[in-house]
Amino acid sequence: MSIDLTQPLKPPSALRAAAYAGLLVLGAVTGVAGSLVQAGWFPGGLLLALAGSAGLFLGGARAVGTRAGAVAPAAGWMIAVVLLTAGRPEGDFLFAAGGGSYLFLLGGMATAVICATLGAGRQPIGADARLGK
Repeated sequence: MSIDLTQPLKPPSALRAAAYAGLLVLGAVTGVAGSLVQAGWFPGGLLLALAGSAGLFLGGARAVGTRAGAVAPAAGWMIAVVLLTAGRPEGDFLFAAGGGSYLFLLGGMATAVICATLGAGRQPIGADARLGK
């Protein structure tokens, strides 16, 4: 049994699309929670926030079975964190200009890329799919 790569990909099912939407929302919630925790209990809060993000990204990839399962929560995380970095007209802001905030931003992005790379990709099925046979 071989895979025909000339056939177009099917759109995701409704259940898979709902899973991606749920992971997007969970990513946004994790980004907001991580933004608050990383500054509150530095440096332990930073490690906790990055570990929570990594767990969500890699868990999403494993739960859905595709790399898009890691990209969906990473997108939600990124949207939430970028919106929280913007200052308000009143001068209020959530992120200080310290090193911990930059480590959270860059570390979260690096974690998202690593987890999307490690996530399960499409694998061929069948006995003839193995290289070297």
